[in-house]
Amino acid sequence: MKFITVLGARPQFIKAAPVSRELRKRHEELIIHTGQHYDKNMSDIFFDELHIPKPDYHLGIGSSSHGKQTGEMLSQIEEILLNEGPDYVLVYGDTNSTLAGSLSAAKLHIPVVHVEAGLRSFNKKMPEEINRIMTDHVSDYLFCPTDTAVQNLTNESITDHVYNIGDVMYDAVEYNRKLAEDKSDVLNVHGLTSKEYYLITVHRAENTDVKENIEEILNAFKEIPEPKVWPIHPRTRHVIEKLGLNLDEIPNLHVIEPVGYLDMLTLESHAIKVLTDSGGVQKEAYFMKVPCVTMREQTEWVETLESDANILVGTDKEKILNAVKKDVYPEYKTIFGDGDASSKIVATFE
Repeated sequence: MKFITVLGARPQFIKAAPVSRELRKRHEELIIHTGQHYDKNMSDIFFDELHIPKPDYHLGIGSSSHGKQTGEMLSQIEEILLNEGPDYVLVYGDTNSTLAGSLSAAKLHIPVVHVEAGLRSFNKKMPEEINRIMTDHVSDYLFCPTDTAVQNLTNESITDHVYNIGDVMYDAVEYNRKLAEDKSDVLNVHGLTSKEYYLITVHRAENTDVKENIEEILNAFKEIPEPKVWPIHPRTRHVIEKLGLNLDEIPNLHVIEPVGYLDMLTLESHAIKVLTDSGGVQKEAYFMKVPCVTMREQTEWVETLESDANILVGTDKEKILNAVKKDVYPEYKTIFGDGDASSKIVATFE
């Protein structure tokens, strides 16, 4: 059978890598990269180091408004699907690329396969939530990472071809953890000592685009005396500079350029705690058994909240500081599968 996979952001390539490895043992797969997120690390070395198949189509659409970006993707993806005639279109997660890929296929009556289906933050102000919901409702096969995700779909009367197969991101972390140990030198490069620093990531628009929120977050960072490492997203840096805020006022803060996936796994695994607003980083911290402080009001990964493995704090300065200072001894359960989600997905089509 012939699959076309639609991807648009680096995390999606990382999730897709273990699935592609299994898929290509038995089937044909072509990859469309929409170009939704430009990343200078998305070069040949990125694909070679992580053993990720290179895209067959690169649309180069880039950043734009949600409507314009999604519309351009729809037009170009439809043309490719008409020319290639796949049996299935495979999409991941909740980006505009996910939505465009699923809608293009659905309108051409090509079955849609959604990996990471059923996640809900129940906050429709987040564009990701709209993308998730719409993709799930046009999908023909829905592969969920957790029981909670399955229940979310049941609550929306989606019950056919719904599977809890575990989390493909866990597959990816397990595969790449050893590569990171062998290849990453990020601690030495930045003079870091294991378990003596906090790791920060901030990129979501609801945090960076609201001055009061980003100011509150930065004010919290000022009162954390320990070393803090922040591989800063270019957009976040730009917003902070535009608002006239000064990162130099934060003591012991090491602002570094964005890092590759292997370096990020290393930084996560050796941190005291992770402070983030990223859905993926929340899970990776859980996989690495590193406590996480999530600067959002909701999380799709509600399972991580058990035993304070992950603490939701929003952007409230005092809540952030209390969570950072809190001694936690989480119980990390096997709730994201056994690292074989990819093979279970492929087995469904045998």
